[in-house]
Amino acid sequence: MREEKVPAVYILASKRHGTLYVGVTSDLCSRIAAHKQGSIPGFTRKYKVKMLVWYEFPGSMEEAIRREKQLKEWQRGWKVELIENLNPIWRDLFEEMCGAWVE
Repeated sequence: MREEKVPAVYILASKRHGTLYVGVTSDLCSRIAAHKQGSIPGFTRKYKVKMLVWYEFPGSMEEAIRREKQLKEWQRGWKVELIENLNPIWRDLFEEMCGAWVE
């Protein structure tokens, strides 16, 4: 049985200190799995940006979208600091967050 949708903002990386992508979704595990499978066309597939390195759960989708826009405006150094405050070694947080996730 699927869980209720929960708004999330996330950052993906191609590798430690690699290419970054900021996104928003209502189903974090499903979205990250799609990025990992390469089924989402565009930037993340082109640049192989698949590692979940940071995420947060704002209270509503409106807040999540506002936060995503804010992070997209940030300088790269600020994003790196945000990531390293949660995830200093840039490990992929997908399994920790989603376990053996299956769609």
